[in-house]
Amino acid sequence: MPFMDHKGFSDHHQGKRVMTVEQFKLWLKTTFDTKNDGKISKEELRHAVRLTRGLLVSWSICPDFYAADTNHNGFIDDNEFKNLVHFADKHFNVKIKQS
Repeated sequence: MPFMDHKGFSDHHQGKRVMTVEQFKLWLKTTFDTKNDGKISKEELRHAVRLTRGLLVSWSICPDFYAADTNHNGFIDDNEFKNLVHFADKHFNVKIKQS
């Protein structure tokens, strides 16, 4: 995965990388926010999954994306990143620390 060697993500929990919601948000925004609008679209999130887990897995993100996108505007914004805790565990093998 692209963030495996990133500084600050060295903690492990049961074989998973451990990071805070803020670290996860920063990683997604700096790596996959191609529009630089501070939000992650479904396509940007699908691209992240595709690069880290493969093409077939990336098509299964829709239900998780819609669950995280609580205002249903088609983007994960600053207020919704906390909703991606389950998504991070399922698709990126990352354990999000609750602060």
